[in-house]
Amino acid sequence: MKNLIKPLLIALVVVISGCSKVPVTGRKQMNLLPESTLVGMSLDQYKSFLTEHPAVASSDPNAAMVKNVGAKIASAVTTYLKQNGSSDRVANYKWEFNLVNDPVANAWAMPGGKVVVYSGILPITQDETGLAVVMGHEVAHAIARHGNERMSQMLVTQMGGIALDVALSEKSAQTQQIFQTAYGVGSTVALLLPYSRLHESEADKLGLIFMAMAGYNPQKAVDFWQRMAARSDGPNVPELLSTHPSNETRINDIKAYLPKAMSYYKP
Repeated sequence: MKNLIKPLLIALVVVISGCSKVPVTGRKQMNLLPESTLVGMSLDQYKSFLTEHPAVASSDPNAAMVKNVGAKIASAVTTYLKQNGSSDRVANYKWEFNLVNDPVANAWAMPGGKVVVYSGILPITQDETGLAVVMGHEVAHAIARHGNERMSQMLVTQMGGIALDVALSEKSAQTQQIFQTAYGVGSTVALLLPYSRLHESEADKLGLIFMAMAGYNPQKAVDFWQRMAARSDGPNVPELLSTHPSNETRINDIKAYLPKAMSYYKP
């Protein structure tokens, strides 16, 4: 009986955490991990990543563009959440937006507001609006706490319910690896645990709203994903496509949501 206590407690947490809802869709989600814990881990992982992949200097035009678009997206996120009574989702966020020189077509956002764009995605984004599509989408994953969901699932399935409290308190190497996988830090995440179709759909919708409120035409998201889809036919599939599937269904879903997104757009 004693050995069942922790698993039962975790099951109780799962039930309680189901009361948490994703903005826009209202979907209930399972988040076992305190966001404050993830923000702390995020900062450690972010610093470690930038040590190995130094950020491009702010004086670089592309790096400046990343910071400019990021600031607008962050402002839009804050405004949207405030309007919808969810400001607590960014209560501990200290936004940073960096460009790194890497040929991989990728980008990611961590809880706490740490966002990185890889230079390899810029030929596909083409301009500031295209970049807003990508950054809005990645930030949406963080705001929707998709990484928390994935990490919660992985901690339970890979380390077991009894080890969950140990994993969080000691932050073992395995826990760190699970964090990197859950948030897409590194080039092998797609092989380990791609985002679910449900997560992608939510990030698409939230991202469209964020970019629209930031002053970017959400209709341009269709053009971007069509360019990404075209790249998927070649020998060098963009890393972003590995975890962010681009297909006809996705593009059609975006088109269907555009009327709602456009209601937030004020050029």
